[in-house]
Amino acid sequence: MALLCTRLLLRNSTRNYHFYRIKDLSVQNCKPGHKVNVKGWVKSVRNMKGNLFVDINDGSAPQNFQLVINKEKNIDTAYGSSVEACGVVVASPKNQLELHVDSLTELGKCPLTEGYPFYPKKSYPPEYIRNHLHLRSRVNSMASTFRVRHEATRAFNEYLQQDGFVQIHTPVLTSNDCEGAGEAFLVKPLNDQLLKGMAKENIPLEHAYFDRPTFLTVSGQLHLEAMSHGLDKVYTFGPTFRAENCKSNIHLSEFYMLELEEAFMDTLEALMQRVEDMLKKVTTSVIKRSAADLRLVRKLTTEGKLEKDFHWMDKPFPRLTYEEAMNILEANEDKLKSPVRRKEGINKEQELFLVEHCQGPVFVCYWPKELKSFYMRESATNPLLVDALDLLVPHVGELVGGSVREDSYERLERKLPNQDVLQWYLDLRKFGSVTTAGFGLGFERYLGWLLNVHNIKDVIPFPRWAHNCVM
Repeated sequence: MALLCTRLLLRNSTRNYHFYRIKDLSVQNCKPGHKVNVKGWVKSVRNMKGNLFVDINDGSAPQNFQLVINKEKNIDTAYGSSVEACGVVVASPKNQLELHVDSLTELGKCPLTEGYPFYPKKSYPPEYIRNHLHLRSRVNSMASTFRVRHEATRAFNEYLQQDGFVQIHTPVLTSNDCEGAGEAFLVKPLNDQLLKGMAKENIPLEHAYFDRPTFLTVSGQLHLEAMSHGLDKVYTFGPTFRAENCKSNIHLSEFYMLELEEAFMDTLEALMQRVEDMLKKVTTSVIKRSAADLRLVRKLTTEGKLEKDFHWMDKPFPRLTYEEAMNILEANEDKLKSPVRRKEGINKEQELFLVEHCQGPVFVCYWPKELKSFYMRESATNPLLVDALDLLVPHVGELVGGSVREDSYERLERKLPNQDVLQWYLDLRKFGSVTTAGFGLGFERYLGWLLNVHNIKDVIPFPRWAHNCVM
């Protein structure tokens, strides 16, 4: 009853004040003299002369908002607490808006001595922050990171929708291991009694639920190809899963992929133009909407100016054939720690060398057939090559992988790894077939590149990797 009365009093006391989120508190939206209600978490408290200066942030923007509390009001609060304040907006001597507080209610205390991991005026390494996933949105750099992630998601969706793409919700559960590398997670019910009750003759018990091996998706590509054969331009943007015992800074067990497929696209050059156009327009949009958040995160790892660091958007991405890329690497092998072996592909160190050599993002195209997947089209000029591309970018290495898809029924039939499971995929080349092309972009890798964050575990809210699945 007492709590209910407190809430009713609070509601009545704020009735004459207009609620604002901090991102909307600007001279254009809110004039000095307005009565305003704000909510947020206390970022700092400064005790000076006759006033208490309290900075709060509500998560809507990187900048804090200052509350000025006259000590005669006998109002107190502390770092980390959640508060609601009412007062009058005033322009500070520096012409910034601040709130002269009439009333302040502490919604939730934050007892630092009882295990809260982040103290005021202290900075923490990413590894430490990562140990407190449930609280890391309270760290300024992480809040900025997740707002940039939101804006990048929005920008990709807007670009694709404006260009006529249809979003497809490809399944998370699938009977396909698209990449064929054995890196899929097998799915089965936890309830053994359920499986025994569903058992059928000649079907292993662990596969009894779906009557076949079923996995968490490693890619939505094959499903997109099916959809593109009736909808033309399609995409999916969702979680994918890889079972890899890898502790690299650019690998996760669960990550987000943006995958596109276009029907009637039959050249690798057209596909490269699509990738380049999308990245430039999306990145321009993110910078425009999230410049303050980008600067806040990037200043932790680089002193470069935002405009200078994105100079690559003003020039075409170079195209190298695989042969040309290997020639460059072989000519500079003395500068590399790893040996250059044509039959083994290009490792990350070599990817980053090529990026540095080309002074920005670079396409490597027309790869040897044995290094790429079964669904990639054989080159018309050299049957030992496929019409495939990788886009390499600074800091990350491979960001995008794509290809023109194999459109010959006979060639695909010879290459298909499991015809029993993938007969439907072969059927796409039988009934009204058209050439399609597409690619996949690792979203966390894109964000790592954009934000200059060195570990992609720090650009996804709840990272999962080998030996780690907290929360």
